Amino acid sequence: QVQFVESGGGLVQPGGSLRLSCTFSGSGFSVYPLGWYRQAPGKEREFVASISSTGVTNYKPSVRNRFSVSRDNAKNMGYLQMNNLKPEDTAVYYCNRGNRNLWLPWGQGTQGTISS
Repeated sequence: QVQFVESGGGLVQPGGSLRLSCTFSGSGFSVYPLGWYRQAPGKEREFVASISSTGVTNYKPSVRNRFSVSRDNAKNMGYLQMNNLKPEDTAVYYCNRGNRNLWLPWGQGTQGTISS
């Protein structure tokens, strides 16, 4: 079954860090852009960051310089390093293809909670 599985969330204090992982099961991981998305309570899912098949990155302005997206095509893995976290970063984080026309069914996501 072709799917994404997210992990690595948790509870951290403001200013802390989390490193999220994204595991892809299936073929063709390396040829598609990879995206990270999040959904906060009561809000719609939104784009956070993406990385193309060649390593070109793109970020939501509010996370640029704090978050870093990467991928390991040999392992079918993606990562989102989140530093200097803020309470407004609290959300369920998801990974999927970086092109909405290529999205696969969404996984369960991983919860990131930033609170003192």
